[in-house]
Amino acid sequence: MKYFEVPTVTYETAVEIVNVAILAGKEIGVAVSVAVVDPGLNLVAFGKADGATAHSIETSRRKANTAASTKKETGWMSEELEVKLPLGANNLLTNIPGGHPINFDEKIVGGFGIAGGTVEQDAQVAETVKQKLGLE
Repeated sequence: MKYFEVPTVTYETAVEIVNVAILAGKEIGVAVSVAVVDPGLNLVAFGKADGATAHSIETSRRKANTAASTKKETGWMSEELEVKLPLGANNLLTNIPGGHPINFDEKIVGGFGIAGGTVEQDAQVAETVKQKLGLE
């Protein structure tokens, strides 16, 4: 029997991402939802700040899925793909900025997504998480 191993974000790291993101959102006055998924798009950790909008729960998950699946920050899709790719993936993916792959030692171990503010605020929170946790 053959198999291969897939590096995966740990629960401990995923919770740290959630905590840093919620605090970073609070510092700029935004109640965010944060989802962290593994490379198979399985939810590892999730957090919702008090007052975060209901739809941000799903949006953060889709951003995390997109970053983990494509191994790119969200927002990269061309105009031609930004509707077709999410539809073709049963709306599991999105082109809205705020999703980032989790990259340790040049290995993608998952993705995280931030939602709840403007596009710019979500992206700002995501960048803060990357900087504070030393993510590539």
